[in-house]
Formats: sequence, C-alpha cells, structure tokens
Amino acid sequence: MLLTAFDPFTEFDRIARRAFGPAERSAIRMDAIRRPEEVELRFDLPGIDTDSLDVTVDRGVLTISAKRSEEYAEDEKPFIRQRVMGSFTHRVRLSDAVDAEKIEADYEGGVLKVRVPLQEKAQPRKVEVNAAAKAELPAA
Repeated sequence: MLLTAFDPFTEFDRIARRAFGPAERSAIRMDAIRRPEEVELRFDLPGIDTDSLDVTVDRGVLTISAKRSEEYAEDEKPFIRQRVMGSFTHRVRLSDAVDAEKIEADYEGGVLKVRVPLQEKAQPRKVEVNAAAKAELPAA
C-alpha cells in the first residue's frame, strides 16, 4: 500500500502551471524570531545579487523585493529548469509597537536578516502583584 499526502493548493498550482505556464513567485519564505527587544525576520533568498535586494518601510508595511536574473549564455538552452527566476516580493504588516526608524538588514549566505526593534512600551515587563491587606479574624 502506498501512502501519499494530497495538498490541493499544490495540485492546483501544478495544473495552473501546465495550463498557463509558470506563474510569478511572489512569496519569499520567512521565519520570525521574537526576542525581548526585537523581532528578527529571516528570508531565504539563495543566489540573489545584493544589488537587486530592496528593503523598504512605508506606512507600517515592510516590503522585501529581490530579483534573480537568467544566467544562461546566448548559445545555452536549458532543458531542465527547476530554479525559479524573476522578481520576488514579500510584505509584512508591522505593529505600532515597532520602531520603524531603527530597522536594520544584513544579507549573508543566501539569508536576509531584518532586525525590527520593539519600542520600550512593547517590551515585556514584570508586573508587581500587590497583596490585599489581610483581615484579622476574631478570636474564638
């Protein structure tokens, strides 16, 4: 007996590509890591030239854009093509609790790391619990 997983979205994508050709891949894979003072976003962008990377913040939306260009010479014709070429975009809506002016980005080893600092009001803090005054019980 052969067991397989069925993903209807993958199947739809496969059928659409067969019917209409490859679609533009707009999503970039992302992980988000929460730390006490910041959130770090990690985007997988292997083989991307840093000149094509664009990181912008506008009205509370962080936009990551990149482009991977064709790498074939004029006399080369690919006969197997699995790597996706073209433009890629990923948008992340930022909370009001972030400090958008201090966002930083680094690209190394095919991974774009974007550090989004949190404002002090959004950082975790310890809340002191006040005990109610103890009522004295009457002597029995």
